[in-house]
Amino acid sequence: MPAPYRRIACFVEDSPAAEAAQAEALALRAQSPGELHLVHVAAPPMLMLTGPHGYLPTPIEFSEEAGGWIEERAAAVPDVDLLVAAAHRGLVERTMLGGFAAHVAYHAPCPVLLVHPPAGGRGEGA
Repeated sequence: MPAPYRRIACFVEDSPAAEAAQAEALALRAQSPGELHLVHVAAPPMLMLTGPHGYLPTPIEFSEEAGGWIEERAAAVPDVDLLVAAAHRGLVERTMLGGFAAHVAYHAPCPVLLVHPPAGGRGEGA
């Protein structure tokens, strides 16, 4: 039987939720041959300056710039059949930074598997 997903990409970071997502991606990959790619996810550093020379881009500006950057690079990469990501940000983080997992789920061009963290590993205010 052919592999249901030949190319799996898993978003990882230093968190228990991302470890659970990676374990799930590895378990899927072990069921059949194919590729597993780990993609490191890191929040952008936030510049905090005050006074007349300080500037902090809005989340929309940052998102548009980041979206354009990744689209340019993704054009040369083979299509991925499945994306695996952790769904773990708490209410405060989602409000300030946005929901990465939700964005991926709504905008991905392929199926997405969202993995919740182990009990007690959710973000602040979940």
